[in-house]
Amino acid sequence: MRRPWALLLALGGCQGALPPLRGQLEPGKDGYVVFVGGTGQAGGDLYAVPVGGGAALPLTWSAVGEMRPALSPDGAAVAFLRGGSLRDSTPGTAWVMNLLSGAERQLLLPKAAGMPGRVGWGEGGRALVVRAGDGLYRFPVPPTSERGVPVAGAARPVAESALAVWLGEPAFARAVPCAGEDVCVVADTGPPALLARGVRDPARWGADSVAYVAGSTILVRPLGPGRERRLLMSGAPPAPRQITVFTGASGPAPAPP
Repeated sequence: MRRPWALLLALGGCQGALPPLRGQLEPGKDGYVVFVGGTGQAGGDLYAVPVGGGAALPLTWSAVGEMRPALSPDGAAVAFLRGGSLRDSTPGTAWVMNLLSGAERQLLLPKAAGMPGRVGWGEGGRALVVRAGDGLYRFPVPPTSERGVPVAGAARPVAESALAVWLGEPAFARAVPCAGEDVCVVADTGPPALLARGVRDPARWGADSVAYVAGSTILVRPLGPGRERRLLMSGAPPAPRQITVFTGASGPAPAPP
């Protein structure tokens, strides 16, 4: 059973705020997409939009850039990277926000770690993984004030899987960037196969679809027969990118094989 983030992050040491989606979406139940919007060099603010389309809803209003969001498997929290300023092109810290309460907690990396480059959810949502430099660091859920633990040896492939975009249920391949602004799929055997041209930032969309960004448009494509569709948004910020998806409580949670 998925553990509710209302309990997991109701801990001392979190930065408090109002629930960012209060009265508009119900985290952990409704399906929605989180993405980065804005033209800051390092990133922009985080926004959410229902999976069926609608108004783009701001999650953050900070004076620094947020980037690389990753929704938890239960849809009630989002992890992301944060830059030092809107002019800083390098992310400096990793954070997790409880979307039910608005509380945030920083994921503290060891002092010797490099700059964070990606954050993801592993072990069915029971752990967070941050890639920093050449290292991987694991954090328990809920995060504590302790610094992340380096991951090495036989545990590294499992941690790496938390940062992958898995497709299908059960997962049969990963979506990865390939030459230029194209997206490919990689299975256990065989070379990468082209999925779509002129797109970027692939994300799993439930058990049977994949989403990606083409220009300033979020597109959803079935993995089997069917037509690609556009996610319609009103009030969308410029340059939407770096999407992550929770398809709703009735849908399957993303999980590596």
